Amino acid sequence: MFERFAKPARTAVVLAQEEARDLCSSSIEVEHMLLGLLACPDGGLREILAAHGLTADDVREALARKRTGEPLGAEDAEALRSIGIDLDAVRESLEATFGENALDEAAVPPEGSRWRKYWGAEGGPRGHIPFTSDSKKIVELSLREALARKDDRIEAGHMVLAVLRAPNPVTRRLLGDDDAVRTLRDAVTGYLDRAA
Repeated sequence: MFERFAKPARTAVVLAQEEARDLCSSSIEVEHMLLGLLACPDGGLREILAAHGLTADDVREALARKRTGEPLGAEDAEALRSIGIDLDAVRESLEATFGENALDEAAVPPEGSRWRKYWGAEGGPRGHIPFTSDSKKIVELSLREALARKDDRIEAGHMVLAVLRAPNPVTRRLLGDDDAVRTLRDAVTGYLDRAA
């Protein structure tokens, strides 16, 4: 199926893997696919996405904030406390075992560690990064979008339509409400119509 992808769409998939690696993700998620599309060589598509408030830099920044932000808020802590898990006690136990601020600092595996071979020089995972089922679904849906439009190949725009059709919770927050998604979908569809 990959041979049906136009060069910008193929590039977007490759860039998605690089984005996942740069963000230290162990898998390629839908948000990484979106980032790959935001950096792909289809300038017209990137202009449409930017006009709707989606740029690679802004999305990268939002994802980095999410990754480095407080993982559990007060509501989460209360919910865990209701089932007998005290986050403060867990933190104290981990810091007693692994040292102060162990949860706040990502430690690169030491030179002699068996885990070092899986760690890249940039501080992220090295080697093959698998696609999640949701990101695989984006690839499948992009084919369906192309077939529904009777297009003979899959463009990066079809992949954007697939992301809009099946966003995960992270991309849903990035894309906005239903009206924003509908407006963007109409703009991308119009762009594909003009390119055809």
